[in-house]
Amino acid sequence: MKIIIISVKFLLLMTLLTGLIYPLFIFGIAKIAFPDKSAGSFIEINGNIIGSNLIAQKFDSSIYFQPRPSSIDYQPMPSGASNYGPTSQMLKNISDSLRKAYVKKNMLPDNTNVPLDAIFSSGSGIDPHISPENANLQAGRIIIERKFDFNKKKQLLDLIYKLTENPQFGFLGEPRINVLVLNLELDKL
Repeated sequence: MKIIIISVKFLLLMTLLTGLIYPLFIFGIAKIAFPDKSAGSFIEINGNIIGSNLIAQKFDSSIYFQPRPSSIDYQPMPSGASNYGPTSQMLKNISDSLRKAYVKKNMLPDNTNVPLDAIFSSGSGIDPHISPENANLQAGRIIIERKFDFNKKKQLLDLIYKLTENPQFGFLGEPRINVLVLNLELDKL
């Protein structure tokens, strides 16, 4: 009987510690150290939330930059990868299909070296970034669709360069561009 009482007390203590105190402590640290990120990094225009810097969203129009593919159709709640292995025929079929669609949509030659982030989804399925190479390949389509003249074309290419984020701490990850931020700035051109 004594062991049961000790076990129940330990269970309650650990539930209190790991289920309440620790999460509140970590939440407090996040609110102090990363106030914007812990609040969702929402982007507002005229008082309306239009998206987040942290979560990709779909852009259907050809006048906008497209994010990388999403295995979960850009729904952040069930985030995750497709879990297809590198030898999976299904993964090969999907990537071949996405590559062909990318080349066709962006009016590129069939032998174009398509960046991997244009044909493979991220581990979360909601990565908001694309590579500068991906953005530059899509720029041609946007220039045509928006009927940009030479000056606007130059502004667009400068915008891609300006919004390129360097690897974190100078060595973690790859250069990247937030698609939502890029498209918002594109509308200002």
